[in-house]
Amino acid sequence: MSKVRVLVGTKKGAFIITSDGKRANWKISGPHFAGWEIYHLKGSPVEPNKIYASQSSGWFGQIIQRSDDGGKTWNTPGSSPEELQGPGGFPKGESNKFVYDGDAGTHKWYDGTQHPWEFKRVWHLEPSLTDPNTCYAGVEDAAIFKTTDDGKTWKELSGLRKAKGNLWQPGAGGMAVHTILLDPKNKNRIYVAISAGGCFRTDDGGKNWKPITKGLKSLYELPDPDAEVGHCVHRIALHPSKPDVLFMQKHWDVLRTDNAGEMWNEVSGNLPTDFGFPIDVNFNEPETIYVVPITSDSLHYPPDGKLRVYRSKTGGGEWEALTKGLPQKNCYVNVLRDAMAVDQLDKSGIYFGTTGGQVYCSPDSGKNWSAIAEHLPAVYSVEVQTLR
Repeated sequence: MSKVRVLVGTKKGAFIITSDGKRANWKISGPHFAGWEIYHLKGSPVEPNKIYASQSSGWFGQIIQRSDDGGKTWNTPGSSPEELQGPGGFPKGESNKFVYDGDAGTHKWYDGTQHPWEFKRVWHLEPSLTDPNTCYAGVEDAAIFKTTDDGKTWKELSGLRKAKGNLWQPGAGGMAVHTILLDPKNKNRIYVAISAGGCFRTDDGGKNWKPITKGLKSLYELPDPDAEVGHCVHRIALHPSKPDVLFMQKHWDVLRTDNAGEMWNEVSGNLPTDFGFPIDVNFNEPETIYVVPITSDSLHYPPDGKLRVYRSKTGGGEWEALTKGLPQKNCYVNVLRDAMAVDQLDKSGIYFGTTGGQVYCSPDSGKNWSAIAEHLPAVYSVEVQTLR
């Protein structure tokens, strides 16, 4: 029987939640890296037991962890334990130094002045679809890096920052490459999303990048209706069978493109609010998408205190609320941009985590929900591996 492994990154460590294909009974392992912020962890599609994790701390820095046995044990590729220990035995986060290529230059700061590029942390890890030794990393300040040696060394794909990087500006949560999508039908095509830089595409493996933002409107943040960069994109998603069709949750607005980002169209439709963070696509239905509406950019909790996932079976425009098993009163949590995922079983399971420390699963594509973990630290990210 197939198995499911849910990888959960939180404010105070990582958790691994497992079940068989029925997804009725769950076991929780963790916390791994207790006390550290785990922005993201994700397994290789080629070697599922190889999992990369981003371990970071405002005090001690950034460390990349890798497991080769499904999360039972971990190692720091490229660094010995001695190298990661500072004076007094305190951790020293200098694993896998992420160094910007050449003169890093400057980007726009909150007040509109130019500010030096400074590496802070890894937000997102995206293992290659075909090579178990290759992984991409999206970082803050916004850039994309690549390793081809299992995470021992990382090299920036600096062409991304040449796409008007001097005009990118931090959002409320910083300025980071938070989403990386690899095209399963074109090995040279990669999409990234940056808050608040916009959405970008490369068609040559990362050498050159172009903004793909036509159709986006950010009236309050960007008075120029034709601005190519500076849009606060919260998340993008695609279905592997239709990689030219992308779905986007923006700061405000839910949108789609049917031509690899050349033009976007709003599909917010009848959503109670089109502000939110995550968006994802049902594995078995390429036109079925999910979002979690949040009240506003200043009120980061569900409208009316009711936690509702909204589903569109038409690729947007027409939405229905999915609430069975979710709290429908006095619920004031948020669902962050990397905290939703889908599995690949015949009836696609949908998963999401909240800032209140709950992880929910629907084994029937959203009809029924239950908490598979509760009372965790605030959830930053959720990824799912379907193990056959």
